Amino acid sequence: MNELFRAIPATDLCLDALIVADQNLEAAPRALLRELVTQFWDARREDIRAGRCREAAQLNLEAQLPALLAYVRAGLRPRLRPVLNATGVVVHTNLGRSVLAEEARQAVALAADGYCNLELNLRTGGRGSRYELVENLICRLSGAEAVLVVNNNAAAVLLMLDGFCKGGEVIVSRGELVEIGGSFRIPEVMEKSGAHLREVGATNRTHLRDYAAAINENTRALLRVHTSNYRIVGFQSSVPLPELAALARERGLPLFEDLGSGSFMDFSPYGLPNEPTVPSVLAGGADLVTFSGDKVLGGPQAGIIAGRKELVDRLKSNPLTRALRCDKLCLAALEATLRLYLDPDKARERIPTLRRICLRPEELARRARALAVRLRKALGGDCTVSVRPDVSRVGGGAFPQYDLPTSLVGLKPARISATALKNALLATDPPLLGRLEDDHFCLDPRTLENKEYPLLLRALRMALQAAESNHNRQGI
Repeated sequence: MNELFRAIPATDLCLDALIVADQNLEAAPRALLRELVTQFWDARREDIRAGRCREAAQLNLEAQLPALLAYVRAGLRPRLRPVLNATGVVVHTNLGRSVLAEEARQAVALAADGYCNLELNLRTGGRGSRYELVENLICRLSGAEAVLVVNNNAAAVLLMLDGFCKGGEVIVSRGELVEIGGSFRIPEVMEKSGAHLREVGATNRTHLRDYAAAINENTRALLRVHTSNYRIVGFQSSVPLPELAALARERGLPLFEDLGSGSFMDFSPYGLPNEPTVPSVLAGGADLVTFSGDKVLGGPQAGIIAGRKELVDRLKSNPLTRALRCDKLCLAALEATLRLYLDPDKARERIPTLRRICLRPEELARRARALAVRLRKALGGDCTVSVRPDVSRVGGGAFPQYDLPTSLVGLKPARISATALKNALLATDPPLLGRLEDDHFCLDPRTLENKEYPLLLRALRMALQAAESNHNRQGI
């Protein structure tokens, strides 16, 4: 065993061999390269101790260099990597939610390339406000008097309740106490703000009289939470926004609405229900509305608070605002995204989230057939390729009960299972995510772009080869 340990080459020798094999590695931090080389040979030492390596020749640097090179390259990859999304879920939280428009990506690159006027007033040369970069655009699109942008919608709700309801009660319908992604619950966010929750109504039915009866000297606001990620169906009712707004005005209370996945666009012409938009909520009487930037809006992660100027101005002076503020990259992407909304047709064309939601079934069927032809040619007899109708989802908690008609391209591998193919695709570069349906690995063209097809074909070939090699080694 000691003889085998002595056969392991010196680290510096390995480093020199790696750079000769791949000159791009010369730009990598030397300390990180050394750490990866050490990890690689530590694994070989474990092989020696376990009896999996018995020959010194197996530890020769020349013999191990391909495996060492692959290990080092994998270790140098960024942890945050591009992924091909063939799931058909447009706003996929695990995959970063909305894909930014080209204009937004360019704006981010420009803001990141050097200094910028984040808080510089170019008219006076003095200090400016970062919120002015997007405030006028959002006011124009929504009808709000003023706007504040923070780093996500949960932060927006937290700030709103901290600013107006701390130490007092907030009245909310029991049927609106939603849990959002990552097990975060609206009541828990409210608790952290220092506001006390006052539930009214039943799970499935809440009436105006329930709100009216709950108002007392400790009430600070009425809150509506849009149940964007679930629906109560059957025997149910909720109070229309204008009626609740009238009650709030009568009692001298503000009415807040957490819209969640807020939008400036009506999707009903594309087969989805007529969900409330930010302009409609403000027009309906809400004093403040909060919503996300990276869901159906199609922009970067952000929480937007829009509404009455006197209320927004109070929030801007809240010390918590500084802790929750967003940075220059977010604001650059958000401004570029919002500019596209000034022309609704351009927004549908240029913002990937909107474009993918609005794709017609016949266009998706055409794309699926074209992709199937390419796959049959590229994969030959390794997979049976078929096309069939199915459904996509908007995702991000939006339109939870409503499907988007699509056409799937199904792959049935000849020598391995669809599950084995799915697992192997997680290790390709870039990884490819799809869906398992009836023993087929399925690709939904709704969330794929034509420019991604060469990468998709390469990933599938790599995954099939790797999965079949593993299958053969295990002798299954």
